Amino acid sequence: MSLASWFAVRRELSPHRQRVLGLGSFLLPLLIWCAVSYIPFIWHPMVIVTKPGDVDYFQADMLIDKSIFKDELANMEAAGKALPEGLPANPIYLPAPHAVAKALYTGFTTAPEQRDGKWLHESLWHSIQIIFWGFLISSLIGVPLGILCGTYSAISRINEPFIEFFRYLPAPAFGALAVAILGIYDGPKIAIIVIGTLFQQILIVANTTRKLDYSLLEAGLTLGTSKLKLLLHVIIPGILPELYRDQRILLGWAWTYLIVAELIGTSSGITWFITQQARYQHFDNVYAAIIIIGIIGFGGDLVLAWLSKHLFPWDRSANKE
Repeated sequence: MSLASWFAVRRELSPHRQRVLGLGSFLLPLLIWCAVSYIPFIWHPMVIVTKPGDVDYFQADMLIDKSIFKDELANMEAAGKALPEGLPANPIYLPAPHAVAKALYTGFTTAPEQRDGKWLHESLWHSIQIIFWGFLISSLIGVPLGILCGTYSAISRINEPFIEFFRYLPAPAFGALAVAILGIYDGPKIAIIVIGTLFQQILIVANTTRKLDYSLLEAGLTLGTSKLKLLLHVIIPGILPELYRDQRILLGWAWTYLIVAELIGTSSGITWFITQQARYQHFDNVYAAIIIIGIIGFGGDLVLAWLSKHLFPWDRSANKE
């Protein structure tokens, strides 16, 4: 197969090539991470001390900047004292893949070291609840209003100019106000998720509604369908596949607001876990928590994509995913 066939313009790839490239999109970053972690000459700006020698402040397993280690090595050699020994290493904030994999396992099997710490699964479950309630409230308001804006020009003109203005306001800026109104627990966190997704959701759903083939509306009106029945039996069924796809994208946006939302009021959820682990420089646990967020988000999206093929079998876009 020629290389040009892989890069044909707007031509669908075979299922085999899709799987190969999909796997490669994950393997390539992992290979780069492994190379940086395990091949000393690629980076490794630090030295991990294996034997301190006669350097009084060196200790075994201590991370030292490479230039400082070289200076102390030269000093000990000039003084005729025992030389320190060490191995090239990366900074503490870049653990190797095997360390993160181990932390990912122990996070679910080992009790937290801190007295006030929580298990990884407890933190994750709390964060999932924040996402669920925030996105549910946003959707209950945003989807109906978006459909109405996309259907009726008068409703669009009375709502969308203000929504266009409000969507540029950063959701975290409302954190202090949310705490003052809703308290310091989960209320303001959910509110930030709602603010961060609601206004975008209204505009996206309205735009999706406007894309519906107008001939379908004309046919319904010609047959004497009432406006309510037109909405319920023509417009909503007509946009369902695209609306479902919009919600999948917007759910990803909700996840991006999670960390900021959980910093408001009392720290909680996966943000509290990450903050606590970073405070004690357990960066392998930090990476493990970040990766598990990605796994949950991406895995959930794959499940939703699979469901769309069964919910909307007539939708060709859904069946290509």
